[in-house]
Amino acid sequence: MGFSFLDHKMSEHSESLREHIDKAATLVEALPYIQEFRGKCFLVKLGGSAMENPDLLDALLRDVVLLEAVGINPIIVHGGGKAISEAMESSGIEPKFISGQRFTDQESIQIVEDILGKKVNSNLVRLVESHGGKAIGISGTKVFLSNRMLGVNEDGQEVDLGYVGSVKECSVEGLQELIGKETIPVVSPLSKDACFGNTLNTNADLAASALAGAMHVAKLVYISDVLGVMRDPNVEESLIHSIACSKVETLADEGVISGGMLPKLRSAVDAISSGVGKVHLIDGRIPHSLLLEIFTNTGVGTEIVP
Repeated sequence: MGFSFLDHKMSEHSESLREHIDKAATLVEALPYIQEFRGKCFLVKLGGSAMENPDLLDALLRDVVLLEAVGINPIIVHGGGKAISEAMESSGIEPKFISGQRFTDQESIQIVEDILGKKVNSNLVRLVESHGGKAIGISGTKVFLSNRMLGVNEDGQEVDLGYVGSVKECSVEGLQELIGKETIPVVSPLSKDACFGNTLNTNADLAASALAGAMHVAKLVYISDVLGVMRDPNVEESLIHSIACSKVETLADEGVISGGMLPKLRSAVDAISSGVGKVHLIDGRIPHSLLLEIFTNTGVGTEIVP
């Protein structure tokens, strides 16, 4: 029985060498996915706790830069609800929500526009650039054209939401030009009123879905602070890894999908019907969840498939 050089090295530096071999194996596992999606667009919607934790947000943006570095074209649509609520409270305005949508009056929309543009959007651009990527912040008013939308109160009656829009059209030419220049567009969830030209507050999930459909992206990834769709929210092992569009309403009827997750899943179905390849729901609190979901065989969240 011989004792090879590799055996010697493995015994001498076994732990360190095994760690490097595992890293190399991870890269090899990612190879077919990189090859499949090179040159295609991914839309990443940032929200949840990851938006509030500086370390998590920095790591997420680094992973987005890595996507661009391997030839995938990411687009970012971001939320900013907590920062908006804090700014409104500082101005003496109590945040008010109707059927999950923020009521937005004339004074509030000015705060929303200021916070999303000057604070949230500009910070995301800075973080992308800090990791060697190129990014440009874009107001959603240059991308999304909306109709004013109504909400539904507790009595089931339609009520005015103020300056809140439901996207009807997306202008994508400017985004496509940026992608051609290897620049990551960072888009805020604002829109322009189709009738009067006013700025409207827009649900970021729905804006991301509309834009993903308009651009026929290969993947739409919702990053939030939940693992994905779970049969039992208290049991991590109950995570549903894959859901067909045809099963969403069935799961809703069963009570598995409810609350804020239901409109997100319905927007995912709408996105896929508009030409999006797949939709992914992942937890931004998990380190490298974006890369794990896209570049590994098992993934870490829930995928919505045609």
